[in-house]
Amino acid sequence: MNAVEIRTPSRRRRSVAAWIAIGLALLLVGGIGSVLSSAGEWAQRDALDPDSAGPFGTRALAEVLRDHGVEVLVERDRASAIAALGSGNATLVLPDAPALSDDGILSLTEPAADVVLIDPRARTLDLLLAGSTPAGFAPGGLVEPECDLPEATRSGAIEPGALFAPGGSGDAVACYPSGDGYALLVGPHADGTVAAVDGGALLTNEHLADDGNAALAVNLMGGNPRVVWYAPGLGDTDLENTDPSLGELTPPWVSPVILLLLVAGVAAAIWRGRRFGPLVAERLPVSVRVSETTEGRARLYAQARDAVHAADQLRIGALTRIARSLGLGPAASADEIADAAAAVTGIDRGAARGILIHDVPAGDADLVALAAHIRHLEEAVNAAIRPERNPR
Repeated sequence: MNAVEIRTPSRRRRSVAAWIAIGLALLLVGGIGSVLSSAGEWAQRDALDPDSAGPFGTRALAEVLRDHGVEVLVERDRASAIAALGSGNATLVLPDAPALSDDGILSLTEPAADVVLIDPRARTLDLLLAGSTPAGFAPGGLVEPECDLPEATRSGAIEPGALFAPGGSGDAVACYPSGDGYALLVGPHADGTVAAVDGGALLTNEHLADDGNAALAVNLMGGNPRVVWYAPGLGDTDLENTDPSLGELTPPWVSPVILLLLVAGVAAAIWRGRRFGPLVAERLPVSVRVSETTEGRARLYAQARDAVHAADQLRIGALTRIARSLGLGPAASADEIADAAAAVTGIDRGAARGILIHDVPAGDADLVALAAHIRHLEEAVNAAIRPERNPR
């Protein structure tokens, strides 16, 4: 039979509706992805943010400092933070600032009387506590100060997070020893001090009330009448992007050609990806006899020397005919048909199963013998259920 394409108006409408549904689905997926990405950015921004009341924010610490009479100013750009520090003695609370260069960090900390690093990384430690480095994380459990620093001895025990190793100069005071480092380093900074502590483990809203965390935070940050908390925004940077873009590295004609290829690809996908209409049967003037198809398959089996496949085809036909002769339903299994044939003819059940199911021909001779056994068994079944009457 042949097939021709017919496109009805209703099917065209369904095709257009399908494309509209695909477009809406893509817009929905893109919107969900944007929302999840924005949620991740806000979650990252809330970490150690003094305006955040979430578990990883530090609003509780800011309110505690205000309750102790300390003015807390939250500045989200470097210029405002420097201006606030220059108006009097103030403590600078500095998180990690990867968007600032070394000179930017030094210019930000220079006007501060004291500096508290609440998320110190290797670069910041080396800049402000010369030679100091990160030293892993504490194994857990409460740790006593074990130092002469008044801010630490008044605070009592804490459960540290990140640890730091002091530099070789010996200027820094190290407190809360644990593992291979210390939870608190305090070194000189102009006329004041610079302290390094893991704010994520001690100063957040989730952990501030634990052990001596709140006392240690107030002792480190409350030494001056004002705290300038630097919470850098996404665009606050002094780094210049000197890496060339892809457009700068390629000739001017490349971008228009890429855009043209994309448009051509989309157009080709819409053109060649259209949905065909329903198939309509058409009568052909030529018909093929079933015997020719059977003989053609037989020649293919003979040419391939596939005796097992040919035997399976013979058995399938014999099982179907025997089941029909014995009145067995279509749900009858091959074992059930073979057992019924053995019961009717009186032959051994294992022999019947071997003929109809289990015997595997090793070659053409075995296949011919098996075909003869199948034919004799089928004839025996037919003779048993329709015996010939003896003539009078």
